[in-house]
Amino acid sequence: MDDVEGFMRMLRPAEADQARQPMIEDHDRVAEVLDLKGLLLEESPGDEIPDWQERALCAQTDPEAFFPEKGGSTREAKRICSGCEVRAECLEYALAQDERFGIWGGLSERERRRLRRGAAV
Repeated sequence: MDDVEGFMRMLRPAEADQARQPMIEDHDRVAEVLDLKGLLLEESPGDEIPDWQERALCAQTDPEAFFPEKGGSTREAKRICSGCEVRAECLEYALAQDERFGIWGGLSERERRRLRRGAAV
C-alpha cells in the first residue's frame, strides 16, 4: 500500500483524483473498446480472470490508454504500469499468451518481442 501512496504523491492533483476512482465496473465498456480495436477474444466457459488482473492499476483507468492507435503515445500507460504492484505478473502473462497488442507489464509489443529474442539467445 505504501507504493501506491508514493505513486499517488507523484501525480498532479487532477491525475491523483482520477487514479483514486474506483475500479472499472463497466466490463461491457471495456469489452466494447477491445472489440472496436479487434482485440476481443471469445471467452470459453470456465475462463476466470487471474487475481493479479483485479489488482492491476490499469483496471482502474481508461483501457484505451493501453491500446493506442498505431503510432500513438504509450507514455500514459507506461507511467501507470511503472507504479503497479502486479507489473511482473502482467508481463509474464503477456509473454506466455503471446499478446500482440497493447501495453502489458509496462512494455509494448515491440519491446516484448525484443525481450523474447534476448531470452532465446
